[in-house]
Amino acid sequence: MASTEPAHTIPRKEIQIPEWDDAAVNKETDAKDGNAQSARAPARVGLSSKLDSILPPHRRYLGLSRKVFLIALLAAILALLALVIGLAAGLSARSKHNQDLPLPSNAQTFTGDLTYYGTGLGACGETSGDSDDIVSISHIVFDAAGSSSSQGGNSNNNPLCNQMLRASRYDADVGAERSVDLKVVDRCTGCSPDDLDTSLGAFEKLAPSASGRVDVTWAWLQPVSTSS
Repeated sequence: MASTEPAHTIPRKEIQIPEWDDAAVNKETDAKDGNAQSARAPARVGLSSKLDSILPPHRRYLGLSRKVFLIALLAAILALLALVIGLAAGLSARSKHNQDLPLPSNAQTFTGDLTYYGTGLGACGETSGDSDDIVSISHIVFDAAGSSSSQGGNSNNNPLCNQMLRASRYDADVGAERSVDLKVVDRCTGCSPDDLDTSLGAFEKLAPSASGRVDVTWAWLQPVSTSS
């Protein structure tokens, strides 16, 4: 019977770092940390000293301690910044809105409803009759163009007053296009931006008065500078 002898295990040697070497590594690390902290310290001290020279901590500002005053000042700056951004966004939105309106600066052709009304003294300060080729423009367009009595101004000075536009529509009865040139004399409070409200005589040049309301295509005859 074969005998087995226990296997001999070779002992592992542990590598030890000499104490003097380990101490040197720790010392070098501590030195680096100390240098970094000492480099940041003068910056903090310098900033604090500059703040103290401008706003001494022992004084009061508007009856407030320096800390409370600085917090209030920061809040005011942030509120002012928010106000400026809001105004800028509002002006941008208004500008974009006005670009879409049928103002004389817009060279497009517009399509809306055509109606007629009882003439008289208009917003532009001119008295017109039913036989005159005149038109009342939507209050939205009129007010966007410039001065208006509804906004505390003088409607007589609105840049749309006395401006000319050409209204056209296809007459199925005669199989031809009809058109008439109209002068702006009034402001229509019940009209959408693309609608026109004319005298009875002007309406009858485009459609029978019995129609009451018909579609119309129109465009400005010349560019006009407006407040938009």
